[in-house]
Amino acid sequence: MTMLKPGATVGILGGGQLARMLALAGARLGLKIHIYSPVANDPAFEVCAARTCADFLDEAALAAFAESVDVVTYEFENVPARTAEVLEAHRPVRPNPKVLALTQDRLVEKQFVKSLGIATAPFADVTSVETLAEAVAQLGRPSILKTRRFGYDGKGQTKIVEGVELADAFKAVGEAPSILEGFVRFAKEVSVVAARGIDGEFRAYDLCENVHENHILATTTAPAAVSAATARAAIDKARAIAEAAEYVGVIAVELFVVADAPGERLVVNEIAPRVHNSGHWTLDGAVTSQFEQHMRAVAGMPLGATRRHGRQVVMRNLIGADADNWAKILREDGACLHLYGKTESRPGRKMGHVTRVVS
Repeated sequence: MTMLKPGATVGILGGGQLARMLALAGARLGLKIHIYSPVANDPAFEVCAARTCADFLDEAALAAFAESVDVVTYEFENVPARTAEVLEAHRPVRPNPKVLALTQDRLVEKQFVKSLGIATAPFADVTSVETLAEAVAQLGRPSILKTRRFGYDGKGQTKIVEGVELADAFKAVGEAPSILEGFVRFAKEVSVVAARGIDGEFRAYDLCENVHENHILATTTAPAAVSAATARAAIDKARAIAEAAEYVGVIAVELFVVADAPGERLVVNEIAPRVHNSGHWTLDGAVTSQFEQHMRAVAGMPLGATRRHGRQVVMRNLIGADADNWAKILREDGACLHLYGKTESRPGRKMGHVTRVVS
């Protein structure tokens, strides 16, 4: 195992808010950051040591980028597979490219989790209106049709309830290869944010509880209001997933808590192979933020402590015009404001977040 030293350069694919916060965390460790993004005004470009603005399939630009860095990571999972292949020929890519292939396809991801003996929502492959009809007959209504690839914050999916025409539902997802998921009647949505190092060291933060509004994460509260046994079980599932994928870096595993008698059970919803919105509370609420932890992991450094500050930590996303209240938030004692440097505010767009630590 090779540990990078201060002064080494970490390349990050993508230039959004996650890359921005990764770059800031890396700088604290003495690491230089080179951002690669096809979007000229991405917010991470404001806080990095070097930048490349080029298409993800520009192989000459990718090769030059790879030669300028010591290791490559990414802020989002929809990096083209070819991009990862080109880069891996020059430098280590962490998490490894097979993790990208696994998490870019919802069907493959569900099959992988199920193969580990971990419960997921019931699911079926959908390639046509006919196979959708077969899947609905199997899983019933309500159910959720999701594209196998891409889609986030509610995009690329539609709910199938009584009265919905299946042809219309398939058109709503662009008639793309999809997955139908049976509806899970959950009591809470929770997530495990954890990290695995090059040497296999694993550290998890407190299980956190998430509330969504209009399919977008609104608040995260740590710790989640679940039993200690449920929290341990959630972390154990995340560890099993990370180890099976030979994962390096921060990973987030989203789960449903189902309140069946006589207790709680867990169903895995999705895996995110990166730092995650539900881990933003760690910036102010934990000894080591998820962003620093990710940089430590991909650089081969020892992982940091995940201990929570305070009795409770609450993170709220600032969506669209919410960020216009920045001055009011700054006046609030104990509120920690993070703005992402985005030039345009629009409905549904994450502009920042605020964290409050309850002592």
